Amino acid sequence: MSIVSITLFVLASSLGYELITRVPPLLHTPLMSGANAISGITLVGAVLASGSGETNLSTILGLLAVIFATINAVGGFMVTSRMLTMFKPKKSEEKS
Repeated sequence: MSIVSITLFVLASSLGYELITRVPPLLHTPLMSGANAISGITLVGAVLASGSGETNLSTILGLLAVIFATINAVGGFMVTSRMLTMFKPKKSEEKS
């Protein structure tokens, strides 16, 4: 079971690295917005893992996953909001 988990972790890490390095910088923000939605799914999984209460280790790791997924989701929404305000016309441009 642990060999399968480690193999999946290594493959996911390699795939994520290759994906991020091959995406042009112009597309990083839309990609991050999509990743923000995936982070919501991660947050649900982390809550389920921490609430299972099988062992203390799983509870602690689940709590850490909830904290990091929350930071990622909130940060993603903040950056997306900032990006969207960059596309709004400024008030001085609206009057003219």
